[in-house]
Parts: sequence; C-alpha cells; structure tokens
Amino acid sequence: MTDFELARALEVASAVPDPEVPCVTVADLGILRSVTRNDSGQIVVKLTPTYSGCPAVIAIEMAVETALLSAGIDSTIERVMSPAWATDWITEEGREKLRAYGIAPPVGVSGGRRAFFSEDVIACPRCGSSNTTKVSEFGSTACKAHYRCDACAEPFDYFKCI
Repeated sequence: MTDFELARALEVASAVPDPEVPCVTVADLGILRSVTRNDSGQIVVKLTPTYSGCPAVIAIEMAVETALLSAGIDSTIERVMSPAWATDWITEEGREKLRAYGIAPPVGVSGGRRAFFSEDVIACPRCGSSNTTKVSEFGSTACKAHYRCDACAEPFDYFKCI
C-alpha cells in the first residue's frame, strides 16, 4: 500500500459526519484517533467514543467502515477507550461548525471539578449574548444541556464540557 492510499483513507475517514450532530465530522470531534496500516497492509482506523455509553458508537464505526469500503479501501475499525475522549479534543474548526449549526461549543477545559455540570456563562450561538439561562441539564442528547437566550429568546443546545 502506498502513502497515497493511506492519505486517501485518512481523508475518507475524516469526512464521516457524526450521526447525532451532522455538522461536525469524526475528525472535528477528535474521536478519529488514527488511521494507520498493519503489517499485512490493511488500514486500521482507531476511534474513541465520546463516552462509553454513547448510543452512536456502533453507527459511527459502521459509517467509517462503509465510507472506506465505498472508496475501495479494505479496513478494520478498532475502538480505543483509553485515554477517554474529552471535549478538549474538538478542533477549533469543529467548535465553529457547532456554533454555526446553533449549538454552543464547550466552554472551559475538561477534567475540572465542575466540567460536566458547569455553571460557566454560555454565549448564545445565534446572537452572541451571554444573557442566557439553563433550561435543562440534558438537551437532545446526554452530552448537551438545553439553554434559552434571554436576549433573542431562541432556545439552543450547549455541548457540555467533559
């Protein structure tokens, strides 16, 4: 297998969208850990779920495998659980895509005592106002909280810092 084929596999795998938040790819989220090849030349894609109970884990793995098969690339998918994924792994481009989609990206650094149930000021992704109110600790998925902007009155999800 040539370096071009490995680069193509990385390109294809990187472009797979997250099924729950389709505005970002697995690469944007930082869950695509690596694309390498083993001794037999087969592509090995390593993925880390956002959390161990994420219902989209199998769907993501299958989507990456299907994308590679469609590109004519034989691959195997490996789930990597350690180190655990953290929102710090979301790229700057991914954070901007979330904001443009109407989801406030994570604020702060993961691993802090208040990281998951943070009381940080969350800016509205639509108007930018920091005059927001948490409506519910859990939004459309467990990794998001639901907020309302008191300035523009729009509801929005906040991707919690984990």
